[in-house]
Amino acid sequence: MSDLPAVFAALTKIMQPYASTLDVKKDDTSELYVDTTHIQKNKKPLFFGAVQIKKSYVSYHLMPVYVKPELLDGLSPELTARMQGKSCFNFSKVEAPLFKELAALTKAGYASYKAQGFV
Repeated sequence: MSDLPAVFAALTKIMQPYASTLDVKKDDTSELYVDTTHIQKNKKPLFFGAVQIKKSYVSYHLMPVYVKPELLDGLSPELTARMQGKSCFNFSKVEAPLFKELAALTKAGYASYKAQGFV
């Protein structure tokens, strides 16, 4: 039995408060995709984050940590182990302590974007 819908629901709950103040591009049963309204030099909006159900895991993308990697300073080894690339975290089951840490990181990321004038 797959736990992915529960993982998706828990991760969406983390992203949702920020999505409500930003530009939601997609919000359905398998993906929540959020841009800012800040238009970059390439004429496209700046990506904030996304939660997506994949084949065997749920990915949580958080672009502010790519823009400001120092946001990752002090990240727990357990959450660091979930990283794929520079701004994505993958989960196959609900992990409350890591989700709490990810929620704090998302809050810091939003604050960082705000301080830079992106939101």
